[in-house]
Amino acid sequence: MKSTFPDSPGLRIAPSLLAADFSRLAEHVHVVEQAGAEILHLDVMDGHFVPNISFGVPIIKSLRTQSEMFFDTHLMIAEPGRYAEAFIKAGADLLTFHIEVTQEPEKVAEHIRSLGAKVGISINPDTPVSAIQDVIPEVDLVLVMSVWPGFGGQSFISDVLTKVAQLKPLLKQEQRLEIDGGIDPTTIGAAVAAGADTLVAGSAVFGQPDPVAALKKLEQHAASSLER
Repeated sequence: MKSTFPDSPGLRIAPSLLAADFSRLAEHVHVVEQAGAEILHLDVMDGHFVPNISFGVPIIKSLRTQSEMFFDTHLMIAEPGRYAEAFIKAGADLLTFHIEVTQEPEKVAEHIRSLGAKVGISINPDTPVSAIQDVIPEVDLVLVMSVWPGFGGQSFISDVLTKVAQLKPLLKQEQRLEIDGGIDPTTIGAAVAAGADTLVAGSAVFGQPDPVAALKKLEQHAASSLER
């Protein structure tokens, strides 16, 4: 039950599973999917690259049978190439890895693509755009972290918007520019105005009493920022 990569132009909100109630994961996924979400953001943490452990292959494999959303899998792990095949076999549609963990990003991107998945590259808040310029042509998505990776619910780091704006003209129309961290109704407009087209939202969706209403509110704020 896999969807296709949303490479058509337009804004997408990607609810982040990290903020969902883990005792009701399938239910929460169904709720946002029925509300129109096309992308589910999956944060995988290993306790090495980031100081936290989240979930891994078994959760993704189980959810794959429950959803047709595009599984945007963010590998916050020290060895993305080593575990890529397992995540793709479990149902990940795209694997995003961090430039900070590899000296050979082109090889990691090629490996992931050879396994049949889309590829993303991510940079931390203090990593310059220049660090990923050479690998940008090899990926489908660029992810800018607007918080320090490892924990949900952090405050938005507005300084990264300069990097989003720098990246936008470097990408082709079919490549997506994603931002993750602290995205809520007060920050999403600035992220979209800077050039982001894929907005990861965890607490602002799953952490709300009505995730559907929260998702729609984010969509409205994002769309209105384009009309200004």
